Amino acid sequence: MTYLFIGLVSFSILLLVISFFQRDRYRDIEKDMEELSMNVLQEHYKLKKRISVLEEELMLDGDMTFHKSPINEIIKNQVISLYKQGVKVEQITKQSTLSKQEVLSIIQDS
Repeated sequence: MTYLFIGLVSFSILLLVISFFQRDRYRDIEKDMEELSMNVLQEHYKLKKRISVLEEELMLDGDMTFHKSPINEIIKNQVISLYKQGVKVEQITKQSTLSKQEVLSIIQDS
């Protein structure tokens, strides 16, 4: 009985020693995740930098100049209708996602 007990204790000590020398899978996964997050952050930074360069190139005299498509007739009719109902220009710009200048030009053209 004592031989069995000594054998089991020595086997458990052997397994404990072997467990210290095994690779930790979670540590490897953690390192991979760290590298991945660093790569994502670096790419995000590079994209922001590129966007800011593009925005600077598009800036002319402090105004952004985009090639906008003409304003849809339905939106024009809605702007005119809201203006005739007495809605303020600021409220129309919020509802229609148009700039104040665009709303005023639509109102003046009608």
